[in-house]
Amino acid sequence: MSKQIFGAQLSLRCCGTSAPERTGGPCWQLYVAMTGLVSEWPTFTWPTSAVIPTVDQRQAALAYLGFTLAEGAEWEWTEHTGPDYHSHPVRVLLLGAVKVRPLPEGAA
Repeated sequence: MSKQIFGAQLSLRCCGTSAPERTGGPCWQLYVAMTGLVSEWPTFTWPTSAVIPTVDQRQAALAYLGFTLAEGAEWEWTEHTGPDYHSHPVRVLLLGAVKVRPLPEGAA
């Protein structure tokens, strides 16, 4: 079993994303923060929707990226306000974070 532990974050991209592919509206995006360039971090983007992915959907996305929850890890949620440079009014954003470890066999 790998001893490496990384942080995964889940956030609602209120205006869509441009990477790894472009979305035209709000969508949830999960990424695993690692060393190296941010553009190379493992990332999973759900189809356009503001509905929070379920625990099972998050676990499946992590497995797809080659990760699983670290032992004893639970999702932690925080709220913060979005950046004021967006063209829409400032809103409260929800951010999920959890510790993860690589799957022994890699990506699912």
